Amino acid sequence: MPSISVKGVNMPESPIRKLVPFAEEAKKKGRKVYHLNIGQPDIITPENVMEKIRNIDLKVVEYSHSAGIISYRKKLVEYYKRCNIDIDVNDIIVTTGGSEAIIFAMLVCLNPGDEVIIPEPFYANYNGFANTCGVSVKPIFSTIENGFALPPISEFEKIITPKTKAIMICNPNNPTGYLYSEEELESLKEIVKKYDLFLFSDEVYREFCYDGKKHFSAMNLKGIEDNVVLLDSVSKRYSACGVRIGALISRNKEVIKTAMKFAQARLSPPTFGQIASEEAIDTPESYFKEVLEEYVKRRDLVISSLNKMDGVFCPNPSGAFYAVAKLPIDDSDRFCKWLLEEFEYNNQTVMLAPATGFYSTKGSGKNEVRISYVLNLDALRNSMICLEHALKVYPGRVKG
Repeated sequence: MPSISVKGVNMPESPIRKLVPFAEEAKKKGRKVYHLNIGQPDIITPENVMEKIRNIDLKVVEYSHSAGIISYRKKLVEYYKRCNIDIDVNDIIVTTGGSEAIIFAMLVCLNPGDEVIIPEPFYANYNGFANTCGVSVKPIFSTIENGFALPPISEFEKIITPKTKAIMICNPNNPTGYLYSEEELESLKEIVKKYDLFLFSDEVYREFCYDGKKHFSAMNLKGIEDNVVLLDSVSKRYSACGVRIGALISRNKEVIKTAMKFAQARLSPPTFGQIASEEAIDTPESYFKEVLEEYVKRRDLVISSLNKMDGVFCPNPSGAFYAVAKLPIDDSDRFCKWLLEEFEYNNQTVMLAPATGFYSTKGSGKNEVRISYVLNLDALRNSMICLEHALKVYPGRVKG
């Protein structure tokens, strides 16, 4: 039998999706499963977007321009101006989801064997994308005790090597919900400038900032304009994960010119998704106001519930719709599987994401889980009750 590629063997499983078969078995047993494992909001997609989709009138579904439909890119320029990011249409390549934007960035800016520094825990698929591109991830540890703040710049310097070509951040952060401040980004700018690194900034959760805090984009860091590559997506912003439209944005003309070669090789991003995404830019502000208020309620319920549980600690996230909680358990992978295979409370259980999959350092995240507060308040309330009961009877509970 022919052998599988090394990349295929090394490709990590999704910590978010690998437990799906166990959830399906639990449902076959008649159990209600609360899905807090995946960032799929139950928030309604804006009505104007749905109306546009229902009324698309095309005679031929054509390829679009490889960089994306020009009318959509022009609308994106308007959107980013509202976010205080000044770019033009030639700085944008529309991608098939934010995932393709990340892959393009790595393929354009790094050679096989080069290194990218990423604060951990980080979005699990960064590992998969790096593997696809032959890139090595160099993790830098952030700690739950200070809410996963950006590690000191001195810690970054310790792991920079001649192969280090980029630093990657997600702001607000998935999986922690941490919102990097302008001051933290300014400190990051100094090391990017000193070593002439690329700064990949994943800002897909830009709209979800809480407690009066404001998002500061890496695109507004002065003096490193050619170093910054912005990665974006419409998936979470408009609760439209299935349209699969993202963007790679940079003022670096060589980055855009080179990324266009990869864009041309895959022909074009999805036509229907671009049409829907162009309409989404006209979504009324009232939609975002209501969504933000809803997420604050959900966050407050989940975080307060978690921190009332015996032996549990969870910092209060300032952005996105995720939290990483430390639980009194022996092994988060075992615990999350046990929740689906063996546990039930009133014929209900909870599906969580083991935090081990969000770390690159082996052994990290063993007593942590990521929780996505993407369900309605009643579902979240019931899921927290389930989790509290589960922790009381879990055989691998660790005494504090």
